[in-house]
Amino acid sequence: MAEEKEFYMTQEGKEKLQKELDHLRTEKRKEVVERIKIARSFGDLSENSEYDAAKDEQAFVESRIAQLENMIRNAVIIEEDESTSPNVVSIGKTVSFVELPDGDEEEYTIVGSAESDPFEGKISNDSPMAKSLLGKSIGDEVVVQTPGGDISVRIVNVK
Repeated sequence: MAEEKEFYMTQEGKEKLQKELDHLRTEKRKEVVERIKIARSFGDLSENSEYDAAKDEQAFVESRIAQLENMIRNAVIIEEDESTSPNVVSIGKTVSFVELPDGDEEEYTIVGSAESDPFEGKISNDSPMAKSLLGKSIGDEVVVQTPGGDISVRIVNVK
């Protein structure tokens, strides 16, 4: 059997996924079933767009439930590792860097893919940027291979 993928996340991230899962199981499923019941009452299902849309939504909800269950089951909670230096980039830490030679300072928290959200300043540990920064320290210059070409950055802070 194939090995299950581990999903790195904070405790807060796991609780957020659990909350979404609970909502889908208790409320959203009932809403979709009700929509299907109403659409069936319209008669001929072969030309019933409301029924088709409700069935599509049901498939999406069930797929998302399975995905969330898998992520929660295989969650690896990111905890503060006191054996590593506070100046070393690791999952769960926030890193500030400047693009060289004269870029603006940017700041991201490195999280697991399950809770990444670049608009919230959270990047996945699987992203090219995070992979390049992990294990590096304040002051290190790092070359990041991106789809748009290589960029160089200097780490200015880790917290």
